[in-house]
Amino acid sequence: MTKRITVLFFIVSNITVFAQLGGASTYQFLNLVSSPRQAALGGKVITNFDYDVTGALYNPATINPEMDNQLALNYSSYLGGISYGTGAYAYTWDRHVQTFHVGMTYINYGEFDGYDESGMPTGTFTGNEAALSFGYSFKIPHSDFYVGASAKLITSKLERYNSIGGAIDIGVIYINEDLDFHAALTVRNFGTQFTTYAGLNEKLPLEVNFGLSQTLQHVPLRWHLTFDNLQQWPINFSNPARATTDLDGNQTQEKIGFLNEVMRHTIIGAELFPDRGFSLRFGYNFRRAEELRIVDERNFSGLSFGMGIKLNKMRFSYTHARYSGASNTNFFGLQIDLR
Repeated sequence: MTKRITVLFFIVSNITVFAQLGGASTYQFLNLVSSPRQAALGGKVITNFDYDVTGALYNPATINPEMDNQLALNYSSYLGGISYGTGAYAYTWDRHVQTFHVGMTYINYGEFDGYDESGMPTGTFTGNEAALSFGYSFKIPHSDFYVGASAKLITSKLERYNSIGGAIDIGVIYINEDLDFHAALTVRNFGTQFTTYAGLNEKLPLEVNFGLSQTLQHVPLRWHLTFDNLQQWPINFSNPARATTDLDGNQTQEKIGFLNEVMRHTIIGAELFPDRGFSLRFGYNFRRAEELRIVDERNFSGLSFGMGIKLNKMRFSYTHARYSGASNTNFFGLQIDLR
């Protein structure tokens, strides 16, 4: 028997996990941030080419020998009681030339009470999704470009409905070592469902991102600039709660200009002391700030900050991200050097 709570679950989970594009596709969890470091820098950074093995979950072109034998585990208590985490490991083979990467993303939506159409309880149910990825990258000969790809196997269980899918991520990164400048482009979640929830084939959350970053010459700071969701323009919507009414009772809907539209695709971040044992990270997500802000109330939506600490062969990371006055998130991470 069809359950109202199931329909509500689908709607809420899509909106909560990725409010800006919720409902347009399935497996929305694939676009959650991969690590506390990424979360602190605004949520989507694709230009870090270093030890951070979880960075390859978003851009496989960043897989490199410095990730060799690095194991990372990350966890976040997300909005609405949702919990999710990521894991990643890389191994370098063939004289430190060939590096392979494996990653995992898992989300648990918690436990829900089910009811039928007449309001009678039908027991509790849960929902969870996971993706297992395998990635590899290589440098284009006689150039400063690296290309990478990863294949993902996706499983999803929402109440009594199950789905299995597959997707690939493709990334390219340009590295200018003289200027310590990186530029990257990713196309993520290009794939399909192998089995559907109830006979209806749904799209995957395809995402195209472009990023730039550079370490300043005389300051130990690396800045990051990311343009996300370039596959969709415009990305805005008018919020009915921000409509204005004149003395005659005429309503005027919120108007979103071109500059506001550009900013909704923009994420900025900065990392102080990125190569040292202690680092500070800050980020600002303009779209999150704009769409989750409350009129006439300052709640710092879109702001995120965190830190990283290296102790011997372990790296600890923590990030706090502001979403709204009602809820924020904390992200914890641990990376271990197994060499």
